[in-house]
Amino acid sequence: MKTAFYRKMAVVALLYLAEGLPFGFVYVTLPVYLRTEGVNLVEIGLLSLAGLSWSLKPLWAPLVDRYGRKYYWMVGALLGLALSVTLLSLVPPAGKLYILFVFLCTLSSATLDIAVDGYTIELLEEEELGPGNGVRVSAYRVAMIGSGGGLVALAHFWGFRPAFLALTVIFLALAALIAFLPDTHLPSMSTKTHDLFGQYILPLKDILKRPYAPVLLFFILTFKIGDATMGSMIYPFWVDRGFTKLEIGLISGTLGSLATIAGSLVGGGLVRSLGLFRALWMLGLTQSLSNLGYAYAALPSSARWTVYVASLVESFTGGLGTAAFLAFLMRLCRRDLSASQYALLATLFSLSFNLSRALGGFGAQAWGYAGFFFFTFWISLPPLLLVPVVFKALPQEAPPS
Repeated sequence: MKTAFYRKMAVVALLYLAEGLPFGFVYVTLPVYLRTEGVNLVEIGLLSLAGLSWSLKPLWAPLVDRYGRKYYWMVGALLGLALSVTLLSLVPPAGKLYILFVFLCTLSSATLDIAVDGYTIELLEEEELGPGNGVRVSAYRVAMIGSGGGLVALAHFWGFRPAFLALTVIFLALAALIAFLPDTHLPSMSTKTHDLFGQYILPLKDILKRPYAPVLLFFILTFKIGDATMGSMIYPFWVDRGFTKLEIGLISGTLGSLATIAGSLVGGGLVRSLGLFRALWMLGLTQSLSNLGYAYAALPSSARWTVYVASLVESFTGGLGTAAFLAFLMRLCRRDLSASQYALLATLFSLSFNLSRALGGFGAQAWGYAGFFFFTFWISLPPLLLVPVVFKALPQEAPPS
């Protein structure tokens, strides 16, 4: 029994290492490469539009549920990533062709996300969701760090083209592993409707028919709102408090990422031991309370070390809350509609997350950092009151495929 559990955790780690690599590459390595090649800031900024692929996943997620097994899509997406990264290393970084290859990269990455998320929901039993999401978040972040800062550091010694080609080899190796590893080949549980239009309607219709569906959607939109709103102003706060780039990179960046990974793993274990219901509100409350640490650290009388402590505590508790929340999102999905429903829910969450971050500057400017961080604590509390209600919307048992 334990052997089967650990095999599943290893598969989850493998899949989310693969899923995290493109994100770090697109948002960290690629902008650095383009700027070193003399591409102007406007063009670099516009290339970020390629990230819309990640926001539009519900447009083709039903196709992943409907056609073939999930691992076919994973292997195809990884081959697409290998091809696009190779082309991005060979083609001059300017013009429409280069933009097309960036879109190929993000489209392949978004497709990989859909297939991996859907397969993971089908793979894990309810009691495995907590540890699975702890492993998932940790593997994803490790991959992001490796393909972001790690790849840039590698390029310092090798040059960007060899670094890009090294990433291509990794994508090809991952594609081969998934293609030949039996643990990734489970038959799809997907329900297939009589027509393609129905395949798009059924996942959304099922969610909207759940008890307290409007409350559920509000909960998904707002569970991480305090974390997201505060997060947009953390780095500006560090700069304005006079911290050096080394301090920001080491404490808030590197050690903060490690604290988040640790929090994710601990959070996954707590979901398993406490149960999803208690873990969601307890870890969510812990996540909210950490905002008070930053509010205190932002007071003019607070010592410099309090900012260090606030950063590490916030990163750790953010990992706790994320592990519980992602486990809830996965449990919310019917296993026979896994890819479609998770893509819908993740897009909804992502939309609110980005909007919250966009509005953070208004609050910090109006109330100062301390007042703003205190405000983010209060807006994080209402979703926690909804936990008993939203659990009534969980599917009791997915219909057989």
